[in-house]
Amino acid sequence: MKTLIMTAALFAATSLSPLSLSTASAANLRMSWWGSDDRHIATQEALKICGAKFGHTIAPEFTGFQGHQEKVATQLAGRTEADIMQINWPWLPLFSKSGDGFADLNQFKDIIDLSQWSKSDLDDGTVKGKLNGISVSTTGRVFMFNKTTYDKAGVPIPKTWDDLIAAAPVMKEKLGKEYFPFEGAALDARLVVVLRTTQKTGKDLIDPATNKVAWTQAELAEGLKFYQTLVDKGVIESWKTVAAGGNKPLHENQKWAKGQIAGTYQWDSTYGKIATPMEKGQELVPVKLLTIEGAKTDGVYRKPSMLFSISKNSKDPKAAAQVLNCLLNDPEAAKILGATRGIPSSKVALDTLNKEGKVKPVQLEAYKRVMEPTSPGVSPLNEHPRVTEVFDTNFEAYAYGQQSAEDTAEEIIAGINDALTGI
Repeated sequence: MKTLIMTAALFAATSLSPLSLSTASAANLRMSWWGSDDRHIATQEALKICGAKFGHTIAPEFTGFQGHQEKVATQLAGRTEADIMQINWPWLPLFSKSGDGFADLNQFKDIIDLSQWSKSDLDDGTVKGKLNGISVSTTGRVFMFNKTTYDKAGVPIPKTWDDLIAAAPVMKEKLGKEYFPFEGAALDARLVVVLRTTQKTGKDLIDPATNKVAWTQAELAEGLKFYQTLVDKGVIESWKTVAAGGNKPLHENQKWAKGQIAGTYQWDSTYGKIATPMEKGQELVPVKLLTIEGAKTDGVYRKPSMLFSISKNSKDPKAAAQVLNCLLNDPEAAKILGATRGIPSSKVALDTLNKEGKVKPVQLEAYKRVMEPTSPGVSPLNEHPRVTEVFDTNFEAYAYGQQSAEDTAEEIIAGINDALTGI
């Protein structure tokens, strides 16, 4: 497989030679990214366009997501990274604690049209005042319900957590005990707890000012107990049951495909992925975030799906900035890339795709559900490997009945604070 990827990259590199290399500004650049075949193909085509516009040669280096973080870490340590890199947003605290891990893109604002991004988008890619990366697209968690199953049960699509809980007994009575109005285990369950606790407190899990857990033990314990309420009331299958079934991803779960699991809380960008395997005649609809009475915030979990960054070691960062701006803001490149990295954050790119009809209405609806709600903001440290390991290990023990909500909350808070010491 590695040989195949290297061969493809070498072939693509030769095919990306510009029409003319006679200009003095011509540069030999590299770009690295992860993704699936559709992204690989589209990106290479877009690089042909951008390379030709400026007379640059751009060698592509692409892989799947698995192992890409480790590859980038090794390259950064050895100063062998590509000139342009696709970077996962949660990697910023790992690779650029002080904002010095990547080039400061503010230095190239005469080349990169930063006006195409909102202030919040630019803030998300800024570390210690330095713009380390530009948001390629924005993603977030959104509620999606199988309208067909809810209609069959005679139950309206939930608008609040209480509505969701009330749907469970009715659905089971009308359709059968094997029907559940929602799902939640592992990451999905954790983010449900995070959402409800954020709504209750008005605070994100991690306080960005201190890099410590912002919640009290009592606040987190209440969120954990809410998860258990969903299990006890038959709203979701228990963690044990899901594990016994092999922890299948939602798009591979036959219960989901048949409509027996009728709701989920997923990234908006996965709509097509989870809708495709559903049996014929079923309709999946994205809806507003479920809320609690007296919520201090909608609590939307919204973040850049990925960033484009430039190496601080690049021999020709201005040339890299030209290519980066082209990939993100050039209408011709935008048409080629389409939504292979999600709905673009760049205003001009999004306008281009809308005019071309390259974004499905339901995708825009899911995106709207992510962009409209309020939030205190999400720290990239929420997805730091040490944070997720501490949270999930203790949460699973609680879900299996091995420790109390109070003890679990105490362990999670102490463990995360310890893990983030010095970060």
